[in-house]
Amino acid sequence: MHEDLITIGELSARTRLSPKALRLYGDRGLLAPARVDPGTGVRHYGLTQVERARRIALLRAVGMPLARIAAVLDADGDTSPQLLDAYWREQESSHLARREAVGYARAVLTGRASTMYRIAEREVPEQKVLCLRGHVTAAGLVEFIGEAGESLLAHLGSTGACLSGPIFTVFHGHVSEESDGPVEVCAPTLNTVEPAGRIAVRIHPAHREAYTELTAEKRDFAAMATIHDAVGAWVAAQGYERGAGNREVYYPNFMTAEPHEHTSDVTVPFRAPG
Repeated sequence: MHEDLITIGELSARTRLSPKALRLYGDRGLLAPARVDPGTGVRHYGLTQVERARRIALLRAVGMPLARIAAVLDADGDTSPQLLDAYWREQESSHLARREAVGYARAVLTGRASTMYRIAEREVPEQKVLCLRGHVTAAGLVEFIGEAGESLLAHLGSTGACLSGPIFTVFHGHVSEESDGPVEVCAPTLNTVEPAGRIAVRIHPAHREAYTELTAEKRDFAAMATIHDAVGAWVAAQGYERGAGNREVYYPNFMTAEPHEHTSDVTVPFRAPG
């Protein structure tokens, strides 16, 4: 064997990463072997890969997903720490959201949850919308909403049509780590647009809804789930009957706003008694 190459066992000993983990990183393209013996399948690594493996271990220790580790390690020297800092800001925001969710759960258990969020009512006119529906759990929700929104905007653009209001998501079923909806991303338009593939066109009837406004710091799944529960509980407390699935409404500044800016709403359509 070439003196500049080491076996996977030697790399494991130098980095304290298990051979199983090293094989996984190789299969994901994060730490590809420098050479694989065609006869035995034994993997060999260059000595310079010891440092890369060490850095992978450090970033995994802070919980960073493999795909993001690749981006950090492959970036230039100035960008790598910036990507790490951005990831950690997201984790801190998520931690704060979970802390709020725990506070809300405690308030529910003690009967004091009704004062945590400002909830109001409003009328929503009839809307023609393009829709894209899918079954998705919490782990894939953000990606699905983003990709569906891009598909709807691309279809609108291809026909010369445009949005007549903010994109929103309708939750036809519960979404969690175990439950997969379904959910439906909708783009309202006043223009004439035909269905295409999985994209449907339908009319959402006028309705009344309860809603609460969210700031950019409330984008985390835990925060959104808490607020969905709060708005639904408010509707029930008023003696109203749910009219359709919960919604999330996303305003144009949803991904670019400062933490305390209004970026979205959680809403629950309802029918008042009488």
